[in-house]
Amino acid sequence: MNQYLALCQRIIDEGVWVENERTGKRCLTVINADQTYDVAGNQFPLITTRKSFWKAAIAELLGYLRGYDSAAQFRAIGCKTWDANANDNAAWLNNPVRKGEDDMGRVYGVQGRRWQKPNGDTIDQLKKIIDNLTKGIDDRGEILTFYNPGEFDLGCLRPCMHTHTFSLLGDTLYLTSYQRSCDVPLGLNFNQVQVFTLLALVAQITGHKPGQAYHKIVNAHIYEDQLELMRDVQLKRKPFPSPQLNINPDIKSLEDLETWVTLDDFEVVNYQHHEPIAYPFSV
Repeated sequence: MNQYLALCQRIIDEGVWVENERTGKRCLTVINADQTYDVAGNQFPLITTRKSFWKAAIAELLGYLRGYDSAAQFRAIGCKTWDANANDNAAWLNNPVRKGEDDMGRVYGVQGRRWQKPNGDTIDQLKKIIDNLTKGIDDRGEILTFYNPGEFDLGCLRPCMHTHTFSLLGDTLYLTSYQRSCDVPLGLNFNQVQVFTLLALVAQITGHKPGQAYHKIVNAHIYEDQLELMRDVQLKRKPFPSPQLNINPDIKSLEDLETWVTLDDFEVVNYQHHEPIAYPFSV
């Protein structure tokens, strides 16, 4: 929690104003921000200086792991974060490859589960990683990437958190996640939850102990219409201790994640928080 608040304060103190072409808004921006999450100690990085809706973040992660390509699929498992990008993004609405309402195109999990080869075959990156780690193999390339420049025009949004690298040392699994762009007031807590949960889940289903999760952010920013709420409200609040995340121990395979797992299989305990803050969202 403290590293999150420190990053927010750093952006306010050191940030440079940058015009964002996609949203038409200015962002107060810093470059290079690293966060580390103690998955081994189950210190769940959930924001306590405002209420955080962690269930939607985990639902979105499940959708990525399943390779979903429709906002309707995400809504069905408890996540509405793709509604706007799928249906209100002017550039995507005018894209001839869009299949209709709720279509997201070839983004995020589609790339992770069905990366397209030139000959038309697909690569399931996630399955390769799970198979290797289950056998105790780390070939220094246990990499899940959603970043496919050749297909940016086939999806509604380039991935922000774009690459996850798993590393196995003995029986301890580590994760390094890379993010090109981060809306810190709104997006970062989603991303923190997902990095932490991804390592915890993959360690559990591959039979390893989770270690640390390293989260590397390139462009961290606060939008101009979020700044006052962050500076004058959230940063004035005193944080509570970190909660813990409990995951159903019956989740033992990638097939489990693909089929029967729901939000009921995740529980956050000892979560104390301040009142919600309605930060503006930029499409």
